[in-house]
Amino acid sequence: MAQFVAESLPVLIGSLPHKDHREAVELIFDYTPQIPLWPQLPHYKEEGMLLQFLPGMPGITHKNDKTYIDSSTADFETEFLSFFEDYLSVSEGMSKLEDSRFAMSAFESAGFYAFLAAAQQRQQDLVALKGQLTGPITFCTGLVDQKGRALFYDDQIRDAALKLLALKAKYQTRKMAEIKDSPLVFFDEPGLAGFGSSAFITITPDDIKNCFGEVFAGVKEEGGLTGIHVCANTEWPVIFDTGVDIVSFDAYSYFDKLILFPDHLKSFFSRGGILASGIVPTAPEFIEQESSEGLVETWFEQLKELTGLGISEQTIFEQTLITPSCGTGTVSQEQTTRVLELTRDVSTEIRKRFKV
Repeated sequence: MAQFVAESLPVLIGSLPHKDHREAVELIFDYTPQIPLWPQLPHYKEEGMLLQFLPGMPGITHKNDKTYIDSSTADFETEFLSFFEDYLSVSEGMSKLEDSRFAMSAFESAGFYAFLAAAQQRQQDLVALKGQLTGPITFCTGLVDQKGRALFYDDQIRDAALKLLALKAKYQTRKMAEIKDSPLVFFDEPGLAGFGSSAFITITPDDIKNCFGEVFAGVKEEGGLTGIHVCANTEWPVIFDTGVDIVSFDAYSYFDKLILFPDHLKSFFSRGGILASGIVPTAPEFIEQESSEGLVETWFEQLKELTGLGISEQTIFEQTLITPSCGTGTVSQEQTTRVLELTRDVSTEIRKRFKV
């Protein structure tokens, strides 16, 4: 793992409800100047969780307000072959990643470029930069083919999707690393909340491990740290077993589920893993009723449970990030500001108590 000490610094989860990318970037830097992230604004259709990282895939079809991969067209085989030729060309260094279909464009990722420009001007404040992509399981189970079947269940198309995400992750990491070493790249996986249900019955833990192994490689090759964000409960051992560097979870609602796996947690911390503690709620009904003081006390109660497993307080402090439980793309701008304030203030108080 790259040399990065979290020290309970605040960091956010990608989405915001704003319409202006530069305004969103300024807000992010105001509240999390040490580890800012680039904003995803779902107000724009092209910045939706599935659509934002889809460009570059073969067979993309938009029809009747639906987007899917159509592998039945006469030219799909040619598109598919071209995709893999481009992939090999970039992977083997014969063409530049920056000039390829795997680069992120300013159309669907305007927030990324506004963020890079701001980060370049504020390098003196930076501890790290954070980026994010849709995770491979959510991406491959949320997107479908012309028959409505999830891409995950077509081995060839899933392979293409994983390679697309791996190189987009590599591109994102590379651009951030040009400004600050050891970027953090989270893979957002709301789909993994359903793992173990009938909808995922044919997907095995090994499938998940292999999918993450491929997309993580793109981040690791550029010196980045990998994260997985799940904003609900899931099969946590499967997440830990991927070898991920940062586990991002909803500590406000699901800490009692995570603590059920003491051996995995101890092993994770012992290898330098970082827990991104989503202690600040993002559900509208809880945002206003919570205070930073109350959330700090909740975090210290959770700290006691973790130390009860035999992990030292100092280790937990150094290997924790303080985050919202999820993104704020579906709440109001006023509520978003409140979430950012709470995240900053909770982190500040925790760090004060640890005399940082």
